[in-house]
Formats: sequence, C-alpha cells, structure tokens
Amino acid sequence: MKRLLSALLVAALLPITTATATATATATATAAPTKAPPDPVPVLNRAAVPLRTTEPGGSLRDLRPLSAMVGGARVVGVGEATHSSHEFFTLKHRVFRALVEQKGFTTFALEASWSTGLLLDRYVVTGTGDPREIMRREFQDAYRFWNVEEYLDLIEWMRSYNRTHTRKLRFVGDDLGYVGPATIDRVTAYAAKTRPAVVPELERLYAGIPADAEVARWTAQYWAKSQAERQRIATDAARAADLVRTLPAGPERVWAEQHAQVVWQVAKFFSFDVEDPAVLPQAMRFRDETMAANVAWWTRTTGGKVVLSAHNGHIAYKSSVPAEYPKLQGEFLRETLGRGYVNVGLSFDHGSFNAIDTADGKMRTFTVPSAPAGNTEHTLDRVRHDDYLLDLRNLPHATKSWLEVARPTRDIGTAYPWPDSQVALGDSYDLLIHLNEVSAARLR
Repeated sequence: MKRLLSALLVAALLPITTATATATATATATAAPTKAPPDPVPVLNRAAVPLRTTEPGGSLRDLRPLSAMVGGARVVGVGEATHSSHEFFTLKHRVFRALVEQKGFTTFALEASWSTGLLLDRYVVTGTGDPREIMRREFQDAYRFWNVEEYLDLIEWMRSYNRTHTRKLRFVGDDLGYVGPATIDRVTAYAAKTRPAVVPELERLYAGIPADAEVARWTAQYWAKSQAERQRIATDAARAADLVRTLPAGPERVWAEQHAQVVWQVAKFFSFDVEDPAVLPQAMRFRDETMAANVAWWTRTTGGKVVLSAHNGHIAYKSSVPAEYPKLQGEFLRETLGRGYVNVGLSFDHGSFNAIDTADGKMRTFTVPSAPAGNTEHTLDRVRHDDYLLDLRNLPHATKSWLEVARPTRDIGTAYPWPDSQVALGDSYDLLIHLNEVSAARLR
C-alpha cells in the first residue's frame, strides 16, 4: 500500500503520467474537417523566427523578438514536452537570461516545493548553503527530474549575477508535494518574534506533519498515515494559518501568512484520497489552482516579473485530458492576471529524455524517432529552421484551421512509454518554440 501511494504521488505531482491510456488516446478533440485544410508550412516558414542556439551563453540578439512578443506580461510560463531533456532546460535558462537582461524579469519559478524554493532562493541571493546538497536532498521522488546539471548551472548563474547587480534575481518553488522545516520554521519564528505565547499552539497544530528534511522519507511517512489522520492534519494546518492571520500586521506577517498558507496547501493536497478515481481530478485541480495562486502572490508581493517553468500540461490554457486534469495552472493565471500572463509551449521532433519505465518503474533514458505523419510535430519539423519561435496569436488566417484542430502531440511526463496527447496549439499556447532534436538531461 505504501509503495502504491508513493507511486500515486509521483504520478499526481507531474501530471502527464497519471492519465489513463484510454483517456489520453480518446480525449475530446475538434473533429478534423473532411476537406484537408491548406498546408500551413509555407505560412509557418515566413513567420518562424530562427534561434541561434538552445545553450544559455553568448549573444541573446535572436531572442529579442520573443521579448517583444512577451510585451507587458508579468508572468511568462515556459513549458516542456518532456520532463528531462537537456535542450528544454538550457533553453529555459536562456529565455530567463534574455528576459532578465531585456525586460527586467527577476524571478525563476519552478514546479518544485515552496520549501525547496526558499532554500535555493537564499543561496542565489546571499550565497548561504550548498546548492548541490539542497538539490540532492530536496529533488527526490516526484522532483527527481530536477536534480540535473542544467538546473545547477542555472542556479549558479543566478548566484553569479547577484554578486555584481543590486537588483537581485530570485528563485521560487510554487508546488505542494512537500513542506519542510524551511517553511514551518519561518511561521513559528514570526510568531515567536511578535506573540511568543502562540508558539506552543502552532507547534501542536503542526505536530502531525513529518519533520524529515529528506523528501523521499518525508513522503513515505506522510502516505503511511491513514486518510483520516491526513484530513485531521489538514484541518490543523488551516487552524494554524488562521492563527497566523491574528498576529501583528506588517510586511513580515505577509510572508508568515504565505508560509502558513503553503503548509495548509500541502496538507490539503495530501488529505485527498488519490486512490479514488472520482477524487483524483479534484486533487489535480487543487494543485494547479494552488501553483497559480503561489506565482500570482509572488509577483504581486515582490513586484518582480516571473519566468514560470513547468510542463506543457501546466502552463497551457486547455487540458488535453479534462476528465482527469479539469483546469490548468495556465488557465488560472490567465483568469488572475489577464494579459499579464503569456505562455510558451515547447515541442520537439525526435531525440532523447529521461523517464520512468512503465514496465518496471526504473528511471531510463528513452529515444524516439521523428514524429509520424499526422502528429503536430511532423508538420512543425517541416519548417525550414531546425529550432525556431512562433507567435501563434498573430499567424495569418490561413493557418487558423490547422491551429484549432487537436492532433496527436508528444506530451511526455514522468513515465514512458505513454500515448500522445490530443493538443490544439491555438487553444493551448500564445507562443511556441519547436526544436528539431533533444537529448537527455544530465542527471546528478
């Protein structure tokens, strides 16, 4: 049972894995017209903006069009079509660097726990801590895919930037798969500073949450609890959050309230009975809504503009499996921020990635050939550039019918082999970056 629940959490936290093959293969899609639409490739050839490289170093001149397309957005969601390909991760680093230098962005938000984000943020801002050890300890279980050289390089670049700039770059985790001492200690520390008498009550309300700083052990300990106990912990966490709101007001309380809110978010997520197929969609909706709320809170509170890194299945505007993932982070952010949120889908034609083998549950490197005819990527890869950017919002009307039809599209999450998703690009993304080839990320 414990192994099953742990596997369920890994699947639940990185969403493409959990959709059933039947649901994925038969997701509702716009019916293809009986008459073949015009070939979009000639139009795409004219609209495509070639990319110089996917590596983060060197000139960023080729990304100036992307900066212009972003406009006045405060949050830019950048997706990925696999959870572990080198070029997707390095491209996100490069896009972040461009938006920092060209548009004044300051924050990199990752589909990782809030607690992990606090530790990595402290490192990039002050140099405190060892990012390698933080990543080893925090990026486990569902977050194993982030313990890679590419993200370490990004974090070290952020730290290097902060050494020589007064406007500091920040790192935040927006997810709810784990909450550790880094978060809870900040809540109790504020209480101890402003109203010490409530600290024992906060400690009592948080007593049911595992204190282990190793994510894999923490997760196993939490899932080992009965659902009734997990529900009680969620109730206690809500009471703790209410208690924090009664503490003396001020800028520090704003942060203490958010930390307490995150503790409740995690406890609430773990209170769902994820073994029940009828309940799983509720948990998934709660997760995406929560991640969106945390990003919106961050940009509202800090004033910083954010590059949000997550799977295509989070940053998009439309779910490819609405029966299991009813509403996505991108949908919630568009509702909250309006045009202040812009997203960038990522796709690829062929190459390699790391994923959990559905046959035996082990992490492996997989390689896929060029996408077959009928797939979205098959058309995208016929464009004259290997790697390029498209503004889907401003493509000529001749491509409209192609953009609005859902087609098989590679949408690889934690596990493989897995069926393609049915995705209509025009309904899902503002911008798209297509890569001809990807390679597996360098796991640490």
